[in-house]
Amino acid sequence: MNLTVIGTGYVGLVTGTCFAEMGNRVTCVDVDAAKVNRLKQGEIPIYEPGLDTLVLSNFKAGRLQFTTSLAEAMADSNVYFIAVGTPPGEDGSADLQYVLAVAREIGRHLQDYAVIVDKSTVPVGTADKVREALANELAKRGVEIPFDVVSNPEFLKEGAAVNDFMRPDRIIIGADSNRALETMRSLYADFSRNHDRILEMGIRDAEMTKYTANAMLATKISFMNEVSTLCDRLGVDVEKVRLGIGSDSRIGYSFIYPGCGYGGSCFPKDVKALIHMAEKNGIDPLILQSVDRRNEAQKHVLFEKISEHFGGNLTGVTIGVWGLAFKPGTDDMREAPSVVLIQSLIEAGARVLAYDPVAMDVAREELPSAWFELGSLQLASHQYEALQGVDALALVTEWKPFRHPDFTAMKRMMKQAVIFDGRNQYDPKSLKAEGFQYQGIGRR
Repeated sequence: MNLTVIGTGYVGLVTGTCFAEMGNRVTCVDVDAAKVNRLKQGEIPIYEPGLDTLVLSNFKAGRLQFTTSLAEAMADSNVYFIAVGTPPGEDGSADLQYVLAVAREIGRHLQDYAVIVDKSTVPVGTADKVREALANELAKRGVEIPFDVVSNPEFLKEGAAVNDFMRPDRIIIGADSNRALETMRSLYADFSRNHDRILEMGIRDAEMTKYTANAMLATKISFMNEVSTLCDRLGVDVEKVRLGIGSDSRIGYSFIYPGCGYGGSCFPKDVKALIHMAEKNGIDPLILQSVDRRNEAQKHVLFEKISEHFGGNLTGVTIGVWGLAFKPGTDDMREAPSVVLIQSLIEAGARVLAYDPVAMDVAREELPSAWFELGSLQLASHQYEALQGVDALALVTEWKPFRHPDFTAMKRMMKQAVIFDGRNQYDPKSLKAEGFQYQGIGRR
């Protein structure tokens, strides 16, 4: 099939590349000419394991193309995936201006029947707005061209997105047209050969499913984070609690690891958007509001532990930070707990030495330049360089290279052998036996 994917961000690039890998001809469109040129040169603007190899091989094979012209891409396609950003507004609502701008442009150039697929995460009712925006443009041209709008939300984990797309748990298709359904079934047939992973439902059902899935996962995380706070107060080891409840098949072990808060482009934004949708429809979303508040509070837990350890005075204290990305396997720092921690440390008078295996370039671009200029923040070239002369280490992101470090060497490098473990990665007893002062999240 000939497909057009509008937007070469995280979702768009993964979607287009994986469809191309299955033999389709895909044109990815983006208004950012510099990004398009980089992609044509084989440079990937995001870090996602395995994606660079697939982009390069499919581009060389001619199955994957990049352009800034949607009109040019539409000449050979009748399926259009809208995968542009939906950034949150101040009230938490999703900003649909880019989605609707794409819909209008499709309407200005559409010549034959097409399926327009909402791949971006969008609120319930967005498909209706896309349909209206496109229809208005057709009316301005004085033409009647049939089209269908479909909701096909993505469920990609950063760091495992290629595998998630190629071997999906489920493929949700929201449509109100048999013609559109047949097109989508054909497109996804290769992804569900072993057993049928396609779930068909109404468009609004599909839109709601995406938000509900992310909110449910965020709820599990925030619930366990709240339990870890209580464990800290009561002298309980939250790891034992986690193992105890995870063995219940109704609960399971996924997403019940306490830590210093979740981040990224999905959970924070989608929980806030769902809160906004509820309030807009006269519902008081008590659980969702609590999930969001708990997560915001959790991002301050490490700083509070560090501040208390040093008697509330961090002036002249140097803290090493391992991990800047919001999770392993990505360079994404959106809503990352590391940013909250570093800001709090600097405002309290501390100096920070930080290291991340892949997010260093993103950190240089996104963190305030004043932090670097004043010497409050320095990015180390290696994980152990971030420990030279520090008064404590704060582990924020559980990258694999941090799991089994050389603790003997660490003690020699650090001014004080103190570790604040924001991901409960280390065993408290073992570290204390090594001579470290250790604090985790609800650990004993």
